[in-house]
Amino acid sequence: MDKVLIANRGEIAVRVARALAEAGIASVAVYADQDADAMHVRLADEAYALGGRTPADTYLSIDSILAAARASEADAVHPGYGFLSESADFARAVESAGLVWIGPTPATIEALGDKITARRIAARVGAPLVAGTAEPLQEADEAVAFAREHGLPIVIKAAFGGGGRGLKVARTIEEVPGAFESAASEAIAAFGRGECFVERFLDRPRHIEAQVLGDGRGGVVVVGDRDCTLQRRNQKLVEEAPAPGLTDEQRERIHAAARDVCAAVDYRGAGTVEFLMGEDGSISFLEVNTRLQVEHPVTEAVTGVDLVREQLRIAAGDGPSFTETPAPQGHAIEMRINAEDPGRGFLPSPGVVSGLRIPAGAGVRWDAGIEQGDAVQAAFDSMIAKLIVSAPSRDAALVRAGRALRELAVEGVATVAPFARELIADPAFSTAGFAVHTQWIESDLMPRLEPQRRADPAPDAELRRFAIEVDGRRVEVGVPAAILAGLATAPVPADAPDAPAPDALEAPVPGALVRWLVDDGASVDAGEDVAVIDAMKMETRVAAHRAGTLRRGVEVGQDVAIGSEIARITDPA
Repeated sequence: MDKVLIANRGEIAVRVARALAEAGIASVAVYADQDADAMHVRLADEAYALGGRTPADTYLSIDSILAAARASEADAVHPGYGFLSESADFARAVESAGLVWIGPTPATIEALGDKITARRIAARVGAPLVAGTAEPLQEADEAVAFAREHGLPIVIKAAFGGGGRGLKVARTIEEVPGAFESAASEAIAAFGRGECFVERFLDRPRHIEAQVLGDGRGGVVVVGDRDCTLQRRNQKLVEEAPAPGLTDEQRERIHAAARDVCAAVDYRGAGTVEFLMGEDGSISFLEVNTRLQVEHPVTEAVTGVDLVREQLRIAAGDGPSFTETPAPQGHAIEMRINAEDPGRGFLPSPGVVSGLRIPAGAGVRWDAGIEQGDAVQAAFDSMIAKLIVSAPSRDAALVRAGRALRELAVEGVATVAPFARELIADPAFSTAGFAVHTQWIESDLMPRLEPQRRADPAPDAELRRFAIEVDGRRVEVGVPAAILAGLATAPVPADAPDAPAPDALEAPVPGALVRWLVDDGASVDAGEDVAVIDAMKMETRVAAHRAGTLRRGVEVGQDVAIGSEIARITDPA
């Protein structure tokens, strides 16, 4: 491989570009309009426009990415995580184009990406499993029947996808139909397919995972394990390695199951096998992520293994550089620094990062996709960076994490840093009193968090494209719309915005309104959920601010700005 196209953006695109530079391989970035001057574009050796603003038109467009690969004469594609990283169709298209796919085979992605098939494989090799449906369910009534037979709570999961989207927990029979419909709807919006399956939900569980590398010929080595229990909306916020508090027997069972599941499909490249562990110590296979994980740096920190370089080795046909699980040295903790406001229920906070002080010092690593002056884009993921600390012990890592978080300063957008500071100091997260579970953030920590100042909206980054001639050759040029507007008209002082009408229901986040939960003209109660906005890859429910009659102001699919009026709730007639 001489030149690799990175089919992604943000932090992971920067991470891969750096690994390629150290391997002596040229990197090619691709970008949406609003990412034209993004950090991953500035750091790559070359960059090519994808010609659009939405995920569907850019980082999810197979045709656009392959066109960029042809134009750049890349000979391989690294998918990063998210977007098309677990798309068998994309992997197959890359290989059909004569390019090297840095990841598992399309057949493996299909087998393990389908959670139903993955459960069958796990059962066949003897991995631990809780009760669940063998086939995707078609109707909510089937989920109700399963709950009556096997008991509550249950979890409803999209058969395709991940990242916590298309996943809902029902604790009562009455909640099951709504949870099923919501999971299916969210899955269709996120992954284009709405099939869901159901399984028993382990209450107050921990989330444990094993990092693997496979040579594609049945050889699989477990690199280590991680704890990813601390989540909000079923999406991880804090991860650590090795997973604390496991017995030798539990650790061996997790490692053996991960190895056996991946060996059964001749796994190639880096992957992660995830498990849940109940309060009683029972372990259940969850799923396989057929890609690099966001949290891979904590495993790198305690093993000394560069997982991206290992991916490159395996894609080149060399296999992993080792065959036995390395003994972990010390402890590492990763804190995702997302542009979200924990005090407002982790509402997304897109905008411009006007100030940034990055922690440094011994045992501190900062993996970022944004620098000071860059914008966190509403159309994409909320992650600004990952703060990783490592030390000889978990207690020392906690002290170092607290120090690094005190050094960190982010201005212009709200972030989850205040949450991380609270967490590090909480006795429930201490080594001696470790008692967190996957719902602990919502149940225990969130009520203590204060709202932050709302971010100013990021300027419009739309590009307007024009054909010009340079030395007799036609060239297309993209110019930011804001520049054109500035050239066309003199700036006009902005008037102070009018106060919102008392009956105006405002959007709490910018994004696309994807679903109304009540009919136009319906009577609603104060606090009742009435609409759903998809913002930064998360669904946010909008609650009525008052009781009355709701009159819709926007249509499903319409983009809305933060604070914009989406409906009016008038006094009942």
